[in-house]
Amino acid sequence: MPRVSRNFLIAAIVLLVSAMGLPSLLPVPAWLSGVLYGFGAGCLLGAAFGWFAPDTCDSATPALRRRYLREFLPPMAAYVVLVFVSVWLLKHVDAPQLRALLALLPLPPIAFALRAIMRFIRDADELQRRIELEAVSISSAFVSFAYLTGGFLQAARVIDVRAADAMLWVFPLTCLAYGLCKIVVSRRYG
Repeated sequence: MPRVSRNFLIAAIVLLVSAMGLPSLLPVPAWLSGVLYGFGAGCLLGAAFGWFAPDTCDSATPALRRRYLREFLPPMAAYVVLVFVSVWLLKHVDAPQLRALLALLPLPPIAFALRAIMRFIRDADELQRRIELEAVSISSAFVSFAYLTGGFLQAARVIDVRAADAMLWVFPLTCLAYGLCKIVVSRRYG
């Protein structure tokens, strides 16, 4: 088992056991259990990606990978913190201009994460660049098609999804689809 997959699996087990066991030991708010379950599931998914991803999935140099992680992980951690801060502050603020600023508070870290992704793709070798761009293209087409399908079903009143909920899930779904597409695309070059 690759070291990264093992680390993700250990983190997933710790987080999921904490989410299940902590409420029986301490009075824990439901949102905290949800966060632990969410991060645990995310780590489990990360471990699965590591197991099923072929070696060609990431042919980047170690220096490029280190730079990417150094540029990508801090903004993502800031994003998670700022989402919670934003949601909490929005419950206590009524002024529309301030609410708009608070609602957009998590966006700057995402812009820095996207910059890290673009720099990684730009500086990768030709094979890695091709894998990345094919995976991004396919995942973007898939999510766009799913969103369009949902729009038609919503217009026909077959489903009823709040617009805010649908919009907030576009980026995470694109990231998930990208990860899956990258594994499939990499297998063609393996």
